Amino acid sequence: MFTITKEVYFCYGHRLMNHPGKCRHLHGHSVKAAISVTQESLNEQSMVCDFSDIKTCVEQYIGQYLDHNFLLHKDDPLAPVLTANNERFWALEEHPTAEVLSKMIFMHLKKAGFNVTQVELWETASAYASYRES
Repeated sequence: MFTITKEVYFCYGHRLMNHPGKCRHLHGHSVKAAISVTQESLNEQSMVCDFSDIKTCVEQYIGQYLDHNFLLHKDDPLAPVLTANNERFWALEEHPTAEVLSKMIFMHLKKAGFNVTQVELWETASAYASYRES
């Protein structure tokens, strides 16, 4: 089994509505996403796939939906205020945690045809969440 991992970096803001700690307040993160793709055998160029193919696919998604965006739960009362002030945001079905974002990136890559096995989202230098299917 062969595995490659591509790292990408982006920034986003969020808050975790009803969180008991300081994450309930507006704040932002500069994050690293580590995307692992696996294959049983190598392709005709002796690769799992080209790192740039992963980068192109994931950066298009991140640029459109996550990077420099404000992420909220769909029921967050801040949404109307942001709309009224012409601010960019995305209201998600789930709370915008690192766990949820890692799953969103995973599912996008899987839908694009990559044999993605895991996505880690490093919210800080010492803490990350990951998503992989069993």
